[in-house]
Amino acid sequence: MKKKIALITGGYSGEAVISYKSAQSIEKNIDREKWDCYKIDINPAGWNYLAPDGKTYPVDKNDFSVTVNGTRIHFDAVLVGLHGTPGEDGKLQGYFDTLNIPYTSCDTATSALTFNKRYTVAVASFAGMHVARSVHLFKHIPVSPQQILSDIRLPVFVKPNNGGSSIGMSKVKKPEELQAALDKAFREDDQVLVEEFISGRELTIGVFKSKGKIITLPITEIIAKNEFFDFEAKYEGASEEITPAQVDESIAEKVRAEAVKAYAVFNCRGVVRIDFIYNAESGQPYMLEINTVPGQSEASIVPQQVRAMGWTLMEFYSALIEECFQ
Repeated sequence: MKKKIALITGGYSGEAVISYKSAQSIEKNIDREKWDCYKIDINPAGWNYLAPDGKTYPVDKNDFSVTVNGTRIHFDAVLVGLHGTPGEDGKLQGYFDTLNIPYTSCDTATSALTFNKRYTVAVASFAGMHVARSVHLFKHIPVSPQQILSDIRLPVFVKPNNGGSSIGMSKVKKPEELQAALDKAFREDDQVLVEEFISGRELTIGVFKSKGKIITLPITEIIAKNEFFDFEAKYEGASEEITPAQVDESIAEKVRAEAVKAYAVFNCRGVVRIDFIYNAESGQPYMLEINTVPGQSEASIVPQQVRAMGWTLMEFYSALIEECFQ
């Protein structure tokens, strides 16, 4: 009998719009001969199964089941396509662990840790990886721009510490621009990260596990037309993404090695995307962040990398689902 897979989408943050695009693409590429797929929309208004005929059925949160035409449906596993909270920060993972339902993403601890950009780079640095110098700020503990700039050098990136999609992010080159950038980031989050700018090539790589083996996808180079890889560059075409990246094999090998190391150090599961800046001066990749639920829309980076590896998305999602049962 085919296993029943719940594809979760939506979310409680501005990233929900990206989640719906990811879910559309995943849904099209699920192998229906292997799996029965049910799309579950989790949003502040409620949790619902979105049936193919357009009808909606509420999810019973007591056991994450749905009842359709009098038949109660329990899920064998969850395919996580929900960006931002509560699907990427570990909250739902803890819920599924409590119910003993396997899922295709990192566990609660890893998801919560990597959702916090500062804690991510702190752990990476502790493991001997190269990261940018940074300052971690909290809304309830005001710190002046002068104090921040006594610790780190301009230019800096100012970004909300949690979440993704580069919402609320700024690049600051002059001291007088810093306060406005902090205000912008604090509108998105109670914690903000101010990080020294590392010059170099922006390289990002998908990593996943299949049959117990950590596999790196082909590397993508991001060439932003804007100041940096912001929301517009990510989702509105203001960047060029080259997959596979045209880099020397010696550089690619360093990035792959660091990506595999990060996947192991952070105890990742499922597919993650790890962002690096390769700094030619030091000859080292600097790790920026780990995305534990990377975008899966047709234009997203991980699907590009999967195709460049010679796999179909159908093969890829089947591998992720199969791995979560191990």
